[in-house]
Amino acid sequence: MPYHVLDLNPVTHITVGTVGPPGRRTFFLQGSQGKRLVSLIIEKEHAFALAVGIQELLERLAKERDPEEWTEGAVDLELKEPLDMEYRVSKLGLGYDERTDRIVILAEASRRREEGNDEEDVLVVRFWGTRRQMAALSEHALKVVAAGRPTCPLCGNPIDPEGHFCPRRNGHASTL
Repeated sequence: MPYHVLDLNPVTHITVGTVGPPGRRTFFLQGSQGKRLVSLIIEKEHAFALAVGIQELLERLAKERDPEEWTEGAVDLELKEPLDMEYRVSKLGLGYDERTDRIVILAEASRRREEGNDEEDVLVVRFWGTRRQMAALSEHALKVVAAGRPTCPLCGNPIDPEGHFCPRRNGHASTL
């Protein structure tokens, strides 16, 4: 199984975004360094867990280190074209390099090499960013996740535009 490692250190752009309507959205983790652009397909749950993990790490770092200046410069959080739809993330991790004061997102993704071939290419991407970039990414990812379909207050399942069959209503009134 071919194994490739990409280090975007430091990223010039990092974001989480979606393509498609709520209920059929494809989520992406995307970063770039200069002209190199990497787009990886992630799950909605990955985006949420990543955002929460970054927040927790930033809170811990704020207690241990001098606070970084959070107000300087804007962080670009828009998805950029072209979007590569080949690599799907299976594992995400977070780390911190004290020496450079950078947070790293480690993403392991894979793709099928050829139709009918079970062999996969594995790509590991390390996205290195500042605390300011990662704080903006976390806040943005939470907004992206929340922008999907509303959830049923009774069962917690998503409500489609056509309605929703709620198992908690025991067969009474199939839509909300």
